[in-house]
Amino acid sequence: MHFIMRGLLIGFGYTSIGLGIVGIVLPLIPTTPLLLLGAYCFYKSSPKLHDKLMSNKVLGEYIKRWRSGEGIPLKSKITIILLLWIGMGYSIFMVPFVFMKIGLLVMASCMTIFLLFMKSSK
Repeated sequence: MHFIMRGLLIGFGYTSIGLGIVGIVLPLIPTTPLLLLGAYCFYKSSPKLHDKLMSNKVLGEYIKRWRSGEGIPLKSKITIILLLWIGMGYSIFMVPFVFMKIGLLVMASCMTIFLLFMKSSK
């Protein structure tokens, strides 16, 4: 039973990390929560994988900044918001239904407000 749970946690960890990496590029996928979930899964299942993740120059920094309460770097926040509006603007332009356009606009606005109120670091 322990072996099965360990395998599931490692699988969830890799899946979360993979989606988190995709989230770095795609603004609709939440990067930090997925990386935190992956780190937790690795922490519970494989200290070796957890240490490897935490020592990663890019991904480890996301997790360390979040845990320390530093927040998102201002440059990253600006990039995220810019990519969000580029992607949403294209989607709003492409969808044929007005209610979908309004929904996308509301979603992008809510995500922008959330990001603006998140703590920023250097």
